[in-house]
Amino acid sequence: MGRVCSRGKAHWNGPGRTSSIIKTGICSLNGRYCTYDSETTDEEVKEHGGFDEEEPEVDSGSEMSSDGDNPFTDDFLQGSDDGEKGSDVDSDSDVSDIEEKSRAIDEEKAREEEDAEAELQLNIKEEADEFRLLTKEELEEESHRPPDLPNLQRRIKEIVRVLSNFKSLRQEGATRKDYIEQLKIDLGSYYGYNEFLISVLVEMFPVVELMELIEAFEKPRPICLRTNTLRTRRRDLAGVLLNRGVNLDPLSKWSKVGLVVYDSQVPIGATPEYMAGYYMLQSASSFLPVMALAPQEKERIVDMAAAPGGKTTYAAALMKNSGVIFANEMKEPRLKSLTANLHRMGVTNTIVCNYDGRELPKVLGHNTADRVLLDAPCSGTGVISKDESVKTSKNLDDIQNSSRLQKELILAAIDMVDANSKSGGYIVYSTCSIMIPENEAVIDYALKKRDVKLVPCGLDFGRPGFIRFREQRFHPSLEKTRRFYPHVHNMDGFFVAKLKKMSNSKPTPTASKTSETVDQGPGPIDSSSVKNAEGDFQQHSKERAKKENSRGDFRQHSKERANKENGSLENGFPENGKDEFPSATIKRKKRKVPSRTEISKAREEKRQDLREQKRKSFMDKKGARKKGASIK
Repeated sequence: MGRVCSRGKAHWNGPGRTSSIIKTGICSLNGRYCTYDSETTDEEVKEHGGFDEEEPEVDSGSEMSSDGDNPFTDDFLQGSDDGEKGSDVDSDSDVSDIEEKSRAIDEEKAREEEDAEAELQLNIKEEADEFRLLTKEELEEESHRPPDLPNLQRRIKEIVRVLSNFKSLRQEGATRKDYIEQLKIDLGSYYGYNEFLISVLVEMFPVVELMELIEAFEKPRPICLRTNTLRTRRRDLAGVLLNRGVNLDPLSKWSKVGLVVYDSQVPIGATPEYMAGYYMLQSASSFLPVMALAPQEKERIVDMAAAPGGKTTYAAALMKNSGVIFANEMKEPRLKSLTANLHRMGVTNTIVCNYDGRELPKVLGHNTADRVLLDAPCSGTGVISKDESVKTSKNLDDIQNSSRLQKELILAAIDMVDANSKSGGYIVYSTCSIMIPENEAVIDYALKKRDVKLVPCGLDFGRPGFIRFREQRFHPSLEKTRRFYPHVHNMDGFFVAKLKKMSNSKPTPTASKTSETVDQGPGPIDSSSVKNAEGDFQQHSKERAKKENSRGDFRQHSKERANKENGSLENGFPENGKDEFPSATIKRKKRKVPSRTEISKAREEKRQDLREQKRKSFMDKKGARKKGASIK
């Protein structure tokens, strides 16, 4: 039950156990010298009585000495008392030693932390001092050697670090321009961009965000599926694909039909569900233009650049195969994929046509569509992760040519939309480019040339478009446009804008001039011939006003110039033989557009005539065969 030492204390060992007693030695429980009898049991421990007091034990010792008159016992007991006093002193000294050692350890630890912090600051200072911009001779020498990729990567990181805290880390005598020029050279060498494209990206983004964007372009985007709601539901499709070994999740909260695929044990583009048209392989960014367009049932929709059919089939699914969609594609080889996807997805309300998008107003008619989707051809600078040739193949001329084509296409799209549509009157413009001349500059041009305004896209994420960039100033409403980046939204670089057509009339140059003074700040946007003509007109009008000092002559001259420009630059105006623009609008309003029922009736009559002609020709051939047989 307990262990009894010479101090008269009982040390607990546990119930029912005996203690193996050593005669003399250090007690394992209190760290002091103790003397023990032989093995003690629970009964022997109880006989000692006062375990908590030291006096009874001392008395018992004295009785033993008096009875037995044993000097060895007296000496032993006396020695034990002296040892007890010495042990108290030793224990106090041990405690003080432990405290001193603990304080020494704490002081040493604090000293090490101070030394580590000082060394860290010294290393940072040495690193800052180590990096120096290369001289012209060193750059020339480096250009003749193969690129040292680890050295380029280290130098890029150092330049980014310096530019992020330029005042304190810059090299004496070096300007920010020097660092940026060196950064352009290193980024072009390390990632494979040409000088033009990397210069534009450096101007558009801060250096830290630029590095995130470039790194995002080096990684592929997630594989996404769009559920075809004409054939199935997303929940059912996800269950079937999971059973086939496809690891997937819902795309995001903003999409009710999207699925993102992480990995698959089967080819995701060759499953029976894919062949049956249950889903479409489509990037997440391609969902956005159709969501912004928001087509309604029984509407007349035009998709000006439809191939390979992802956006067209999505619009058809939203319309539940009602109404009509004109899916136009200019490049004839791409019509095969467009028609194949339309058939596979079960779309029945779409008419495929092959025209130049700029000529569509002449084919389909002016002011005849409820909504128009223009996913314009562009430079593809937002999808570098899919096509790395963009890094080196695009230059300033390509961007300007794309911008010029996009301006012509967006004017054609606006001309096709009916401003008086009860449910529509909207144009959605989108590109897979992040270049400002292909996006904000095109929308700003459309705002000047047509009576349209920007409206919210209906997308609750994405960055707003630029309203100013370097010397350029755009309409303030361009904040309603949306930009999407791979390093921010984990999708391809994309631009989406939604326009509402206010009237079917085209404004005169004078009207566009007044709208510029109200809504638009100064600053050149592009160098197209139409803008140059408009600038010449304004300058010439001012000079005429100063020379003639006659308001009436100036107005007459401006009307004549307006008529000339409208005749030479704008397509689709009816020829009216008069100089006044309002008369053209009056005649256009009087122009009667046939209704859909009339058009369908006329088509049916043509079909009946064709059938009748075929039947007659067949009967004639049959009669001729009979005559020939009778003659034989």
